[in-house]
Amino acid sequence: MARADRGPARPAAKSPRQMTPNPVPPKAELRRRFRAILRGIPAAQRAAASAQSQALLRRQKVWKEARSILFYSPLPVEIDLSPLLAEAMAEGKTVALPRFVASSGTYEAAQVSHPWRDCAPGQFGIVEPAARCPSFPLMRLDLVLTPGLGFDVSGRRLGRGRGFYDRLLAAIAGAKCGVAFDQQIAGQIPAETHDVCMNYILTPTRWVDVSESVAESQ
Repeated sequence: MARADRGPARPAAKSPRQMTPNPVPPKAELRRRFRAILRGIPAAQRAAASAQSQALLRRQKVWKEARSILFYSPLPVEIDLSPLLAEAMAEGKTVALPRFVASSGTYEAAQVSHPWRDCAPGQFGIVEPAARCPSFPLMRLDLVLTPGLGFDVSGRRLGRGRGFYDRLLAAIAGAKCGVAFDQQIAGQIPAETHDVCMNYILTPTRWVDVSESVAESQ
């Protein structure tokens, strides 16, 4: 008797080991996601989270031992560590902020003595040291506090897409600390060859030593 036509055979179901892992979202998608998250954080919550982050950073050995620190000028949606500038200077630390160099299209570190008198809106409207502030050698920085749109606990950072911070960080030998809200920590951030990884991650509730985190995952 003729066999009934059952159509094309269905592929066999994959075993758990054959299942394709969830792909890492592309950077553009992650940037859209994190920007939406940041916009959704209320001002009061941002202020509380910034105070928590400041308190947590003060307790860290790398902060206490650093003699020269590169801060950042926070955007309205970012963690604000600026109250620590005056504290750091009172402790005898050298404090610097990024300053845009128009001739090269890059950022440098510039030392500040009076955080508010020495700074004014610069490139892209971001507050930066005035021209009278001296440049500070990048290789002499002990600690760099680094903003970003997202991070993972392996130290990978998602920037805003222009590469300014990656070029700045590539020239710095000191410890690099990513600063973010807890909501900005992803399972995995896609990395490219030019991306610079962090040594530490600071959030309002967590201090991640990336070397320890990577060792635990192996």
